[in-house]
Amino acid sequence: MTKRPSFTAIKSYEDFSKYYWYREELQTICKSLNIDASGMKAELNHNIEEYFKGNFIPPKKSNTFSPSVTKHHTSPKAATSIITLTPQTSLIECGFCFNQRFRDFFSQQTGIDNFKFNVDMVATVRKVKETNDISFTLGDLLNIFYGTKTYAKYDKVSLQWNKFVHDFCTDPATTHFKNKLKTASILWKKVRTSTREKIYTTELLEEFSDIINKEN
Repeated sequence: MTKRPSFTAIKSYEDFSKYYWYREELQTICKSLNIDASGMKAELNHNIEEYFKGNFIPPKKSNTFSPSVTKHHTSPKAATSIITLTPQTSLIECGFCFNQRFRDFFSQQTGIDNFKFNVDMVATVRKVKETNDISFTLGDLLNIFYGTKTYAKYDKVSLQWNKFVHDFCTDPATTHFKNKLKTASILWKKVRTSTREKIYTTELLEEFSDIINKEN
């Protein structure tokens, strides 16, 4: 029975994407490659994807929120905003990252306890940093959360795959499969390359039973 290979045996991001990885595993992989291992799963996946493309994303230096260590020159007013976050604060100037400080800020702004950043916010922050868009503010990012502003969209394919695997593994009809990830991957390939909706259904087991039996 074929098991998920170790990361060192994987030669392409396409092969890497066939398998499910926990956030802790992604962090370990990034650290082993000496690339940035901070952020959410979406960011870690992005860093690994760039690695396979030959683009090295170095680890981030720790932020102290001090004007003397920021990459960009800030005026006294901007320096003050680094300490006191407001919707007008520049995302670049305040050294934004997906940590508790900024979760607390967005929790206060939205009234949502245990605030969680959505995937479009992750994609937006990545683009803002890549383009060094100093004009982009925390208020703009709040509008991304509410869906009233569009800046960058997250690739939904990885989310579809994660849900596909989850639904496959929780289906009582799949309990007899010893290597669920492999079988889910077989079905996902068929669904992904077709025009059908990218979701798991029990009917797929019967439709592709010959292929499943052959490859298992």
